[in-house]
Amino acid sequence: MEKLMIAGGRPLRGTVQISGAKNSAVALLPASLMAETPVLLDNLPHLSDVETLNDIMRELGAVVTWEGSEDTLRIDASAMKPIPMPNGNVKKLRASYYLMGALLGRFGEAVIGLPGGCNFEPRPIDQHIKGFEALGARVYHEGGAIRLQAKELRGARIYLDVVSVGATINIMLAASRAKGLTLIENAAKEPEIIDVATLLNAMGARIKGAGTETIRIEGVDSLHGCRHSIIPDRIQAGTYMIMAAATRGDVVVDNIIPKHLEAVTAKLQEMGAHIYEMDESIRVVGQPIYQPVDVKALVYPGFATDLQSPMTSLLTQTNGTSVLTDHVYNHRFKHVPELVRMGAKIKVEGRSAVIEGGMLSPAKVKAADLRAGAALVVAALTVPNGGVTEITGLEYIDRGYDRLVENLRKLGAEVWREPVRLD
Repeated sequence: MEKLMIAGGRPLRGTVQISGAKNSAVALLPASLMAETPVLLDNLPHLSDVETLNDIMRELGAVVTWEGSEDTLRIDASAMKPIPMPNGNVKKLRASYYLMGALLGRFGEAVIGLPGGCNFEPRPIDQHIKGFEALGARVYHEGGAIRLQAKELRGARIYLDVVSVGATINIMLAASRAKGLTLIENAAKEPEIIDVATLLNAMGARIKGAGTETIRIEGVDSLHGCRHSIIPDRIQAGTYMIMAAATRGDVVVDNIIPKHLEAVTAKLQEMGAHIYEMDESIRVVGQPIYQPVDVKALVYPGFATDLQSPMTSLLTQTNGTSVLTDHVYNHRFKHVPELVRMGAKIKVEGRSAVIEGGMLSPAKVKAADLRAGAALVVAALTVPNGGVTEITGLEYIDRGYDRLVENLRKLGAEVWREPVRLD
């Protein structure tokens, strides 16, 4: 076990390269198992969640190897079998539920343990199950696992009661191999859904409308291998933009799709940061004084809920009182008590946090989930005069931020990892 040590007070300066999207990768890897010939995934981030999924795929019989570039993975699932996986690695991350749609689509059966991952709020999979049942699958709950069986999947019209990225992707996976036409209505519109649809279409699927509220899928008999490059990680990019503003730095966030970051760009500009947008990069120039703003976390294309935690830390740097409301998750505020330990003046009221600007102090804090960890990193970077903050719970941060320490050091931060002493 390790802890992250950050000496604050240094403005970040320079250029940071953004890796492939974590939220895409964890869906693209299970999707690749539906191909009967090898799939090559480029721009794959080096994250603990990716390694866990690689281990799961190997357990299922797939041959998974890093090729040439260290960011290219080859997945050969030609000899894979739908082995029941009620326990083990599937319990470690929430995205293991994509194995349900992938294995159901390819083999007509799957047994997958209920997923784990960040536990900031219960996130039921009822919409996933609703979609599988509409396609003709029988769903059974067995001792903490889900068993799916279908003699034949048939296309259906499926209306999602709530906009769900996970359910949209999972249904899309299974429907790719169903007989006939499937319509997913009230579908999520996130860029990661377009990324998964692009991979599936390259594998031979027939999917139209990804990125809109209605997705149309014509099932096919088989899927084949292809090569696909993963989109840049908009959450990682947004976090570095927030770090640049919080430290009053000057950072170019490179290898991104600026359109995916319009919501965070707008809020940083509203606060007073200077933003310069290029074709594949954004430059953030921090300013001495920031105005308070109100932020509402919404489904895409709104302000991402995955960025509300680090944004909370940035809002402690304003001259006034801001309100941040999360309309996606009701109770995603586990980072707040830790920020309060650092001197933040924050009051949580229902699904909103009221944040009063003020200077933060170094403290020993612990990440309770992935994005809460990012919030603590942002806060630690703002601590003045080289004050050292100690962050534990790095297993969460390592799930979503590729080469974090290396990137921060290149930008001039004083940051290092140390072993956690157990005495």
